[in-house]
Amino acid sequence: MQIDKDLVAASATPLVLAILDEDESYGYAILKRIRELSGGEIEWTDGMLYPLLHRLHRFGFVTAGWRTSPEGRRRKYYAITEEGRVALADQRRQWVTVTTALDDLWHHSQARPAAEGAS
Repeated sequence: MQIDKDLVAASATPLVLAILDEDESYGYAILKRIRELSGGEIEWTDGMLYPLLHRLHRFGFVTAGWRTSPEGRRRKYYAITEEGRVALADQRRQWVTVTTALDDLWHHSQARPAAEGAS
């Protein structure tokens, strides 16, 4: 299934903030977690993730800092801030409203006979 890029873009901020709300992380691990959460349906590239992380950092929603992993590799780790948690809570309320409305519509349309919905 190909997920529309507008939907991917709209869900990017809440996805990344929610992942960072679980624990701090670095770029590759965030990409891997998104793939895992979507059952492999959402495949982001570095070119999508890093500009988003930089924007979230500019807004004060995440902190960023370089560290050396146990394997000796330098990685930039990102962590959510309190401002980021406030933004995530707002995003969550918006997404719950939208998904509830869609679920209600889709449930209602499935219950209706097919001929009734045709124009």
